[in-house]
Amino acid sequence: MSLATLPIIMGAAGAVTAGMVATVVPVSDGGGHRTEVRLTAGALGGGTALILGPSGIPTPPQRYADLAHDLYLQPHGFTGSMEILTTPERLFFDKAGSRIEGAEIVTAAVLQQIAGGGVSADDPVVVFGYSQSAGFSTLTMQQLQDEGVPSDLVRFMLVGDPVAPNGGIWSSLGVFPATPDNLYPTDIYNFEYDGFADFPRYPLNLPSVLNALMGVFTQHLQYLSVDADQISNAVLLPGSADLTGEGLTNYYMIQAQTLPLLSPLLLLPGIGQPLYDLLEPAMRILVNLGYGNIADGWSPGPANLEAPLGLFPTDLDWSAVGQALIEGAQQGLQNAVNDLFQPWTLLTTPLVDAVSWFGF
Repeated sequence: MSLATLPIIMGAAGAVTAGMVATVVPVSDGGGHRTEVRLTAGALGGGTALILGPSGIPTPPQRYADLAHDLYLQPHGFTGSMEILTTPERLFFDKAGSRIEGAEIVTAAVLQQIAGGGVSADDPVVVFGYSQSAGFSTLTMQQLQDEGVPSDLVRFMLVGDPVAPNGGIWSSLGVFPATPDNLYPTDIYNFEYDGFADFPRYPLNLPSVLNALMGVFTQHLQYLSVDADQISNAVLLPGSADLTGEGLTNYYMIQAQTLPLLSPLLLLPGIGQPLYDLLEPAMRILVNLGYGNIADGWSPGPANLEAPLGLFPTDLDWSAVGQALIEGAQQGLQNAVNDLFQPWTLLTTPLVDAVSWFGF
């Protein structure tokens, strides 16, 4: 992935109060319902944030760091300075070696910051990791613990985490260990249908797997181009520390505005939007079945617990699934008819906007 593939959209940051951040977020109850809670968590403070790149970008440019700051760090109360680190971030080959080297570089940088003074519980070192660097932050946490670094001196902000306990592709396949939830305060933001960070739990569901693979392009490349409102409205998942009072990690899911599997239809002039709207409601249900429910594109279990891959969901009411598919087909037909009888709406999504959904 190169930076050229990341369309950059600046967003407004959340309100910050001195020392504390108060945020209202939607919360999933695991059954497709939403409620809102007000969270008051310690701010990230005025220390140094170490900015790490994703796969293919060993040294992020300043624009990348600025977006990470505006979209993720500042809304969580960060008021300090940023330092861009160079880490291997190799593509495809030698992933294990790349993550070991990367973790050692970050650990050394954190220890250097602490040794230099000025690091405290109010102004901790903050580590921002994206994709591969989010994944090897797991090793960094373990190394810092082995060095005896107190948990209140370091905070992690991770996006597109491929080793998230519930949904990370590498943790789901048992390739690498999952991100621990109890070593250092951590906020993890993953995109719904991101094939690396939100992989289906039931991979025999072919539409769900194909959708996740498409999501590698439409979702995984979008963390620095997502609208700030989408981030502020991200769903706080069950198993998060602010909900359970246990652990140190909060898990947020950024909800998908479009279904990746059908997104290519939006590239078709004129007929693309009606086709997408015709198929999307029922197809989204089929895709969500790969996550074990019909309402959301993520596993309904606690986000801090590893969820092994399975064959088929066993706790679904299949009569309700059938009824939902019928209603989805009816809704899709109505949406498509509305598009065709309002042809001017077909011109509201220029081709360039559709292309941007693929990360280009």
